[in-house]
This record gives sequence, structure tokens and C-alpha cells, in this order.
Amino acid sequence: MSQIEDYANKYRNARAEREDGILQVTLHTCGGPLQWSLEAHRELAELFHDVGEDRNNKVVILTGTGEAFSGPRVTPENPILFRERIRFEEADRVVREGKALLMNLLAIDVPIISAINGPAWRHGELPLLADIVLASDTACFQDSAHFPGGLVPGDGMHIVMPLLLGMNRARYFLLTGQTLSAQQAQELGLVAEVLPAQDLLPRAWVLARQIASRPASLVRLTRAVLTEQLKRQMYEYLGFGLHAEFFALSHVDVAEPAAPHLPAALP
Repeated sequence: MSQIEDYANKYRNARAEREDGILQVTLHTCGGPLQWSLEAHRELAELFHDVGEDRNNKVVILTGTGEAFSGPRVTPENPILFRERIRFEEADRVVREGKALLMNLLAIDVPIISAINGPAWRHGELPLLADIVLASDTACFQDSAHFPGGLVPGDGMHIVMPLLLGMNRARYFLLTGQTLSAQQAQELGLVAEVLPAQDLLPRAWVLARQIASRPASLVRLTRAVLTEQLKRQMYEYLGFGLHAEFFALSHVDVAEPAAPHLPAALP
């Protein structure tokens, strides 16, 4: 069991606040948009575990900070450079954290509403795994750091995107680095509602209060039913994808500029 006092300000890349049983988790880095790093990768896995162990949470709202939900965006002009071989111990730790990141999110046994406040350039599968997905009209989605950035898209994107987009559209999205606008994402079924930025969080809170007003047994068991297929997919394929991601790196020349520099950041 955990209490909000234990984790509200425990992490450098997220803060949590609760009102009437509704927990708002706001991702950030130094008060700005979340910047993915080894630290963030580890912290969010631990945070989702803390949230799931707090029985006083009735609904969770997941949102970001500032003009972007997550970054930095990987581009040819802004690559993540790989400058050293990865030791087994480091790879093993990151694989374990990668599994925990998604499994701990799905283990939260109350509904999650994501309020995607801007572009999700990195780990867009996290907000898309929410039960209700809302997006600002400035939001967009790209898996910038995996295949385009020199990595196998194996830490959840290879599972989540085919489930949401369909197999062929997902493979195109992942292999080409396609960017989907909020409106396109809504048309394709990734997003339920697209709203002006100023209306995004108020709408999330309206929906959260509606859900929180229902009996706890109804809410928790509905969440369990709606996430079971996702959990089974993760159990079956997530470990394979994460190991493929690191195995591919073992064949990359150290000087190759398109490959990632893991000590600095992760996708």
C-alpha cells in the first residue's frame, strides 16, 4: 500500500495531486515538457507502481507540461548518438524497467484518462494506453526515436500501434516515422476527443468526476475487463521486443551517428 504523501513529489519527472479521489499525474522535466532519459524511464515505472498501490485513487488523469507532452524529438539534425558499447548489466536493467513501465501502468486498477497537451514525440504508447484519450488540437504523434532514430520499436510501440491503427497502418507509421496530427489520430481511432488547449484538462476532470461518482467495484472491475487483452499482449510480446531492441544495437558501429546514445537518453 502507498499513500499520495509518499509519491506526490518523490520524482523529478512527475508530480501528483489529488482531489475527491481523482489523481492528476503531470509529467515534466525541470518544470517543462517531459524529456525522456534513463532517469525518467526508471522513475515513471516506479511512479505507476506507487499509483497502483494507492487504494484511495478512484480515477487517474495523465497529462504533460507546456507545449509538448513528451520529447525531445529525434531528427537527423538532432540525433541521439551512440558513443559506447552497452554492457549487459545496463541493458538488463533497462529491459526490466521497460517491462515495468508498461506493466505497472496497466496494473493501475482504476480508469486512466490521458490529456495529451501537445506533441508526443517519444513513448506515445503511454498516453494512448489510457481508457479515455483526449488531445489538444496542437497534439501530434510520432515514434521519432525508434526506427527513424536507429532503434527497433520494441518497447511497446510494436504492440500498441498495431492494436490501435491496424497492422498495415501501424507498420507504415513505425517504419516511415510518420507524424499524425490530433485530427488524424481522432479519425484513426487513437484519440476520442480533440479540444482547444484551454479546454483539455477541464474536460478530463469532468469525465473523471463522472467515473469517480460510480461504485468502486463497478469502476475497478470495468477497468480490469478493459485492460485484460492489453496485459496479455504485453506479457506475450513485450520482452521479445525489448531484447530485440538491444540485440540490434550490438551490431552498430560505435561511430555510427544514427544510433542512440543510451547513457544520455532512451526512446
